[in-house]
Amino acid sequence: MNRMLKTLFAACLALVPGVALAQDAAPTPTLDSGNTAWLLTSTALVLFMTIPGLALFYGGMVRKLNVLTMAMQSFAITALISVLWAVVGFSLAFGPGNLFIGDLSRAFLSGLEVGSLSGSIPESVFITFQMTFAIITPALITGAFADRMKFSALLLFTALWSLIVYSPVCHWVWGGGFLMGDGVLDYAGGTVVHINAGVAGLVAAIVLGKRKGYGTSDMKPHNLVLSLIGAAMLWVGWFGFNAGSAVAADGRAGMAMLVTQIAAATATLAWVFVEWGVKGKPSVLGAVSGAVAGLVAITPAAGFVGVDGALGIGVAAGVICYFASTTLKHALKYDDSLDVWGVHGVGGIVGAVLTGVFAKAAIGGTAGALEGNIGQVWTQIYGIGATVLWSGIATTIILYVVKAITGLRVDEDAERDGLDLALHGESIQ
Repeated sequence: MNRMLKTLFAACLALVPGVALAQDAAPTPTLDSGNTAWLLTSTALVLFMTIPGLALFYGGMVRKLNVLTMAMQSFAITALISVLWAVVGFSLAFGPGNLFIGDLSRAFLSGLEVGSLSGSIPESVFITFQMTFAIITPALITGAFADRMKFSALLLFTALWSLIVYSPVCHWVWGGGFLMGDGVLDYAGGTVVHINAGVAGLVAAIVLGKRKGYGTSDMKPHNLVLSLIGAAMLWVGWFGFNAGSAVAADGRAGMAMLVTQIAAATATLAWVFVEWGVKGKPSVLGAVSGAVAGLVAITPAAGFVGVDGALGIGVAAGVICYFASTTLKHALKYDDSLDVWGVHGVGGIVGAVLTGVFAKAAIGGTAGALEGNIGQVWTQIYGIGATVLWSGIATTIILYVVKAITGLRVDEDAERDGLDLALHGESIQ
C-alpha cells in the first residue's frame, strides 16, 4: 500500500512543470575542501619537479662548464610557460574549440572568477595544476640538446612548441579532442608529456647535430650527487603528477600513488640488474635513470592499473629503456645528450601500450587486454602514432623556423669554453 502511494505521489509531481524541471536539472557543482587541498598540494609537487628537481637532475649530468645553463633553462622555461599558459595556452588546450584544438574564448583566462569551479575544485587551482604540466614538458626536451643551443633560440623554440605542439596534444587527450573521444587512455601524461617531449627531443638532437667532441672527448657527468638529489625530487613530485591527476582525494588517487611507487622501484631494480649484468657494475646514473623510466612508464597507466600492472610496467620500462639509452643510441649514432628519447619517449610508449594490456575496469572503468579487451591495445597504439606524427613534424618545422630567425646553435668557441660563460657570463668554481 505504501509503495502504491509513493508511486502515485511521484506521478503527480511529474505533472507539475516546475518540479519536473528541478528533478531533471544537473546537480549544482559544490566545492570540496578535501579535493581542493590535495590539488593545491599536487600543484606544488609538480612545480617542484621542474624547479628544483629537473634543474638539478639535468645540471648534475652535464659537464661543469654547462651546469648553470641547464639550471637556467629549467628556470626560464618555468617563467615563460607560466605567462604563455595564462595568456593563451590554457585556452588552446581546454577551450571548447573543436576536435583538434581549443579556441581563444579563454584567452587571458577570460571568465575566471574567485568562485569559478572545475568539478569540485576552484577553476584557478585546475588551471595552475595544468600549467605545471605545460611547464615540465618543454623543460624535459632541453636534456636532448644539452651543451649546444643558444638561449635566444631556446626561448623562441619553447614558446612556439608550447602553443603549436603541447596545447593541441593536450586538447586531443584531456580537453575533449579526438583522442579522448576515441578512447585513448592517458591518465597523467604518457602521450601529452613524455612521448611528446621524447619525440621533440630526438628531432632536436638530430637537427642540431652532435656535440663537438662527442664520442672522443670526456663528457662524463660532473656531479652525480646533484643528479641523484634531482631524481629524488622528481620521484617525490611525481605523486602530485599521478595521484593528483585523479583531481580528487579518493581511492583512485590512492591507487595511483601506490602503483607509481611500485613501478618506479621495480624499474630502478630492473635497470640496475641489467646494467650490472652487462657492464659488471651497477651505476648511480643507471639507478636514477631507471627510477625516472619507471615513473614515466606508469604515468599513462596510474589511474587504470593495479599492482600487477605496476610490476609489469616497471620491469618492462627498466629493461627496454636501458637498451634504448645505450645499445639503440650507439647503433643509430644520434646525440641525445641526456637520453630524453631513450627514457621519456621510449618509456612513454612502453607505458602507453601496457596501459592497454593491464587496465582494469574496476579501477578506471576500462578493461585492458588481460580482461578480454584486446582492442584497447590498438587504441593505445593509435594514440601513440598520432602524437609521434604531430610532435615529429611540427617540431621539425619549428626548429627550422627558429634557425632562420635566431640560429639554433652556439659557435664552436662558446661550445668549447662552456655555455655558462658564453651565454650567461657566469661560472661555478
